[in-house]
Amino acid sequence: MAFGNIGKVLAGQAIDAAKKNVIDAVIGPEPPKHPDKTALDRTPAAAPVENLGSIILGQIQAMQRPLGDDRELVVTFSAGTEMFRVTEIFVPNIQVLVLSGMDSGQCITRVVVPVESAILVCKVVRVSPGAKPVRVNILSPRKSDAA
Repeated sequence: MAFGNIGKVLAGQAIDAAKKNVIDAVIGPEPPKHPDKTALDRTPAAAPVENLGSIILGQIQAMQRPLGDDRELVVTFSAGTEMFRVTEIFVPNIQVLVLSGMDSGQCITRVVVPVESAILVCKVVRVSPGAKPVRVNILSPRKSDAA
């Protein structure tokens, strides 16, 4: 009799498994549960992406900072046939650079350029004996009190 009971139990489990398989095939798998809001809060935030303008300016400052009085950083910008030495960079916002300096004809030149298009050539050169090194001045807009 014990074997009879075991056979009935096994047959019942087989029938239940078959029913479940048929129902799952018709209905489909259970959709994934949406995480609750607290689970979303626990996910790490994506690291902020540093903007291209700050990377460019940081590199210029890093090249210029360690220079002594006998060396200077020469930064040049070229657009078409125009080429000039940049002595000042103004950053009105994170997407635009305003480059100022003197061209080969000693004319004051200013270029407004999108950060993505700014190709600057930087090189460290020796200063002539007795001359004062020229430093690239980097300016950013003043923060207004009315934010």
